[in-house]
Amino acid sequence: MARIEELAWQDTPLGEINLRRRQDPVLGTDVYEVKLGEEFLMSSAFTAAEVALARLALAEVTGTGLTVAVGGLGLGYTAATVLDDARVGSLVVIDALQPVIDWHIAGLIPSGAALVTDPRCRLVTGDFFAMVGAGALDPSGAIPRFDAVVVDIDHSPAHVLDPANRWFYTLEGTRALLPLLVPGGVFALWSNDPPDPDYLGLLERVLDGVRADVITFPNPLQGVDSTNTVYVGIAPL
Repeated sequence: MARIEELAWQDTPLGEINLRRRQDPVLGTDVYEVKLGEEFLMSSAFTAAEVALARLALAEVTGTGLTVAVGGLGLGYTAATVLDDARVGSLVVIDALQPVIDWHIAGLIPSGAALVTDPRCRLVTGDFFAMVGAGALDPSGAIPRFDAVVVDIDHSPAHVLDPANRWFYTLEGTRALLPLLVPGGVFALWSNDPPDPDYLGLLERVLDGVRADVITFPNPLQGVDSTNTVYVGIAPL
């Protein structure tokens, strides 16, 4: 088998997206990667923060039959971690790129089978940010408010994939989350950048208990530790 194998590619409104699998001699395993144009979106080599994103969010809520919305499907690690929590009763995963959803349905991504066969999980094609603006994250209308809204789409609040997304990281965009969360519900956001004091201050104007957790994980490719950030905030009661 070739060291790098392209599994799928397709043109999208944001550019050409492709899924590839490569044999990594350093990690000693197959690595799945997604590129949008020349930009790397995600890699199965580094998933600690994607997993932590889901766990940190769900640690903030109690009860059973929890409703969760995830913005950004990617390689499915955040969504799969949500489903690992037996308290979760319903998960809506929203991704703007139909090819990414198709890859999971077709079984091209290892986590795909667990997501598409779990009756609690629905994969929805849509613009998460536009849906927040419209006040509805569940197209069926069955879940008007969620116990947790978890987002992993842009690189960070300051480095977005599409200029139209910037609205979400403003005071207006943050306030638009409130009608989508139950009182005491949690908002959690992944970022590739260190904690941003300005964004933290903005979150504190809308949400309670705001914090930024730095997730540290080994990066054997560079021989150092790498970090991501998870922002967490709670909807007022």
